[in-house]
Amino acid sequence: MAANILNSPRAVQMSIFVVRAFAKMREALLAKPQLARKLAALEKALTSRLDAHEAAIVEVLQEMMQIPNPPPPPEPPRRESVFTSPKSRRLACHAVI
Repeated sequence: MAANILNSPRAVQMSIFVVRAFAKMREALLAKPQLARKLAALEKALTSRLDAHEAAIVEVLQEMMQIPNPPPPPEPPRRESVFTSPKSRRLACHAVI
């Protein structure tokens, strides 16, 4: 792929090297089926582990997205205001006596 983009002799060499490496890997896996099974098991284990990590990362990102928009703070409790006129205070004082 690099050879298609870069169009330099070094990029062409690297592209050929990568293709040859994959060809040799395929030959090795066909020659040793036990190795292929071990690699498949390893891939499965890593994929399941990555799925758990991805879920955790998504959860963390969702929590982080809430930081710029926090919920509004609760309103403070309202105090009940009792207004009494001077006349009503006098009446209350006389009622106690």
